[in-house]
Amino acid sequence: MQIKYLDLQAQYKTIKEDIDTEIHKILDSSAYVLGKSVADFESNYAQYCQTSHCTGVNNGTNALLLALKALDVGPGDEVITAANTFIATISAIVQSGARPVLVDVDPISRNIDPLLLNMAISNKTKVIIPVHLFGRVADMDLIMKIADEHNIKVLEDSCQSHGAKYKGKRAGSFGHAAAFSFYPGKNLGAYGEAGAIVTNDATLDAEVKKLRDHGSAKKYYHDIIGYNARMEGFQGAVLGVKLKHLDRWNAERRRVAKIYNSLLKNVTKPEIHPDYQQVFHLYVIETDKRDALMNHLKDEHGIVSLIHYPIPTHLQKALDYLGYKKGDFPVTEQLADQILSLPIYPEMPDEHVAFVAEKINEFYL
Repeated sequence: MQIKYLDLQAQYKTIKEDIDTEIHKILDSSAYVLGKSVADFESNYAQYCQTSHCTGVNNGTNALLLALKALDVGPGDEVITAANTFIATISAIVQSGARPVLVDVDPISRNIDPLLLNMAISNKTKVIIPVHLFGRVADMDLIMKIADEHNIKVLEDSCQSHGAKYKGKRAGSFGHAAAFSFYPGKNLGAYGEAGAIVTNDATLDAEVKKLRDHGSAKKYYHDIIGYNARMEGFQGAVLGVKLKHLDRWNAERRRVAKIYNSLLKNVTKPEIHPDYQQVFHLYVIETDKRDALMNHLKDEHGIVSLIHYPIPTHLQKALDYLGYKKGDFPVTEQLADQILSLPIYPEMPDEHVAFVAEKINEFYL
């Protein structure tokens, strides 16, 4: 048996007729950049996220960058975020001109540890970016409380948490703004690159909309120097179709995670907590025999697993200038040595999930 890590074709087949119809509407209208399909998606996604506004952009990294710029972040500012994240979170901070300040994570949630935030805050701190990693929302009650006490803005990195909830509220609805990525493998994935910023702040939304279109609110009138970061019409069309299925797909991901949690032995499994309606963008276990297990699954049983992420951000060559060193973030470093992402996608059959669990359990016999 061959078990893929992710099967995008399986999903496409279930919505092929609707996708093809919407793609042909774009071809017929020639609305290739922005246009009605993007505007309709923006409206629907804002409502879905329990926010007032949504701006579609060309990828998740630019969603973070444009949100930071709209929050007036620039040289001389500091932005706090989790050490345990994909490099894009930190790249956006650097590209804004600010200095990233990293904080270690809680070992259970694997998200930024709010109890460490006060030590990282300085008089230069402009924004905190909690990352809702792997599809679990960070502890936003405590994060927002600390941010409010210090008059600091909060930008949620929701790039892995489409539809996730914390105490009944959607990811993206807690902070002053939130950034989403619609990379194809995400829970809500485009057929190419795309992203979005959601907010309840009309002024911030208007600024983001100018920033994505060369600083222009009206064609050929440029109030500021902006970016070419517009969402394509094709992606708006695809996302509009897929958004209707997102809750069901997330429920199927929880089904897969529940099976894994019930069957797996001898590894650390992700916590399932009643306050967090997780969407399991990734299902990540921990084991001190990670590399051997990964090779065992692939070489002997055709099971593809991945590591998210093998090198912590503070140990990346590109961030040497920040001055961090090995040992600065022990939880993040331990996770990098022990985590393994197992196959998970909504259409994954129960028997495939059971097969993966069986082969992992056999490895420890």
